[in-house]
Amino acid sequence: MPRIPLGDWVNSSVDWLLDNVSWLFTFCKSVFTGAYDGINTVLQAPEPLLLAGIFAVLAFWLRGTLAGVLSFAGFAFIDSLGLWEDAMVTLALLLVATVIALVISVPLGIWAARSDRVSAFVRPVLDFMQTLPAMIYLIPAILFFGTGSAPGIVATLIFALAPGVRMTELGIRQVDKELVEAAEAFGTTPRNTLLRVQLPLALPTVMAGVNQVIMLGLSMAAIAGMVGTGGLGGAVMESIGQLNVGLGSEAGVAIVILAIYLDRMTSALGTQVSPLGRRAAAKARAAKGGLKIWSYRPRPQVAVIGVVILGLVAGGMGMFGGAGEAGKAADGKNVGQGEKISIGYIPWDEGVASTFLWKEILEQRGYEVEAKQFEAGPLYTALAQGSVDFQTDSWLPTTHSQYWKKYGEQLDDLGAWYGPTSLELTVPAYMKDVDSLEDLKGKAGLFGGKITGIEPSAGEMALLKSKVLKEYGLDKEYKVVDSSTPAMLAELKRAYSKKEPIVVTLWSPHWAYNDYELKKLKDPKGAWGEGDGVHTLSRKGFAGDNPTVAKWLKNFKMSEKQLTSLEAEINKAGKGKQQDAVRAWLKDNPGLVDRWARSRAAPAPPRRRPSVRWTWPGSRGRGHRRHLPVEERPGAARLQAEPQADGRRPGLHRPGLR
Repeated sequence: MPRIPLGDWVNSSVDWLLDNVSWLFTFCKSVFTGAYDGINTVLQAPEPLLLAGIFAVLAFWLRGTLAGVLSFAGFAFIDSLGLWEDAMVTLALLLVATVIALVISVPLGIWAARSDRVSAFVRPVLDFMQTLPAMIYLIPAILFFGTGSAPGIVATLIFALAPGVRMTELGIRQVDKELVEAAEAFGTTPRNTLLRVQLPLALPTVMAGVNQVIMLGLSMAAIAGMVGTGGLGGAVMESIGQLNVGLGSEAGVAIVILAIYLDRMTSALGTQVSPLGRRAAAKARAAKGGLKIWSYRPRPQVAVIGVVILGLVAGGMGMFGGAGEAGKAADGKNVGQGEKISIGYIPWDEGVASTFLWKEILEQRGYEVEAKQFEAGPLYTALAQGSVDFQTDSWLPTTHSQYWKKYGEQLDDLGAWYGPTSLELTVPAYMKDVDSLEDLKGKAGLFGGKITGIEPSAGEMALLKSKVLKEYGLDKEYKVVDSSTPAMLAELKRAYSKKEPIVVTLWSPHWAYNDYELKKLKDPKGAWGEGDGVHTLSRKGFAGDNPTVAKWLKNFKMSEKQLTSLEAEINKAGKGKQQDAVRAWLKDNPGLVDRWARSRAAPAPPRRRPSVRWTWPGSRGRGHRRHLPVEERPGAARLQAEPQADGRRPGLHRPGLR
């Protein structure tokens, strides 16, 4: 059966949209980013515990005393984990995506409830949206909206849209038809029937849909960390990249706390806004009788006053807290004058180390720096689109050649700061008869016929599959298992502990060679190619916009000892303390910041023009030195008007003057 080129059709459609409708994507990106930045600024401004108090007051009003106490304890716990900023980034992204999703889904659900044709058309579309793997939405979102918050918002709202439409339609269709007919019999217009009969009675079901939108959006917001959105999703991606179970657990618990809080609050809000819900709650309170402290709920006026007071205090704290940061930035050699620079990085050891090193260096020089985490493909896309200024972990000319071939015209290479590196297949040292790639021939059964790989987007994987295995005739015997760097390292650790045969993809430098006794399989045919250099790549035009920083990056070099010691310091410090580790490392290595990033020197004094002794009437024969343009010197007009026969002008070619 002939192959259907569905992928080619999709790619052609995407290219057409990018060429013809890019203005619409730019407009939507501006709206999404503006809304996200505004909400994120509000959430980040106050002290964490004050904002936790506001969340607790809302829980106190909606669900009672116990809910308020537990809410405050939960958010305080997030703050104690050092994940408050990430949690607020995730919450801001979720709020924007939820609001946009509800603005689309509720009217669409109402339309579907009132029209069977619309319902029949919408239902398969919603089925497709819900069953398509969530990560698929990130691919077109990156292409259309770049990287950062906008693609995360778009992917989140698309994934979370379906339950809002379904539950709104279901709630309206479940309203008793006799009530609708009675309203129509009394002459009620269709609009008033919807607003005064159907929607109020359908509100519990609609609010359940809102709850599901938020829950699905929160799950997608975590995945969106792959495209530089940051937040708790970025922490999860970092923990996966570093095989850090502790960090993953902390980020996971923070997501759970957010999910429980939002779930309970939206459920309680659904009860409060629904007439039926309020009646049921009033009956339940009357049946219990008396006042119970843990279920006591204040009146709305009291809750509003509490939120306003805490909000004013939080706003004041945030306002006065910003001055200290400004003062700190103004100290020292303030070359950057607060100019913003963004650095992208892949959560690989050398990438994390070099990125946070430069973040610290640039901040010491007065720049405002943002470090964004990506996977390899999204990072190159962001760099080519100009969403990121530079990145320091590009392996060229071999490993990342596929990305350079695709995006090279949109990037600038600022040179290699480390090298040469090497790519290799590696086995444990206890495998005595396997020393080179040639020794793998005919031994596929020993290794289960597989080579444990890393991320399929990695350049090493492409090179292994397309060239190395074919060069040694291993492509028919072995299957390369795509996984991830953490999964590969976990598999290596498991096999090593049991002394089992295993062959994995590795590279140098890597900490695994220090922790385990391993052998790099020799490559007598040179299939892996020569060692790469670790290059710094920037967006097109970055050097022109920031010549000082570009010059620093071009002159940047690190030795293997420096790099591995910095990586060790960062790994020891853990999540969220990368810059603390960098500062400690720089303290042990004084003078490096001044070597790599010299502060802007004072401008050289202007060169003095040669003095000419001119004598004019009234000077009593004394010469006065004055630096005058030729046309202002005494007699200049006469000298210029009367050239000599040889073409020289008299007086302008005195001996000793040039």
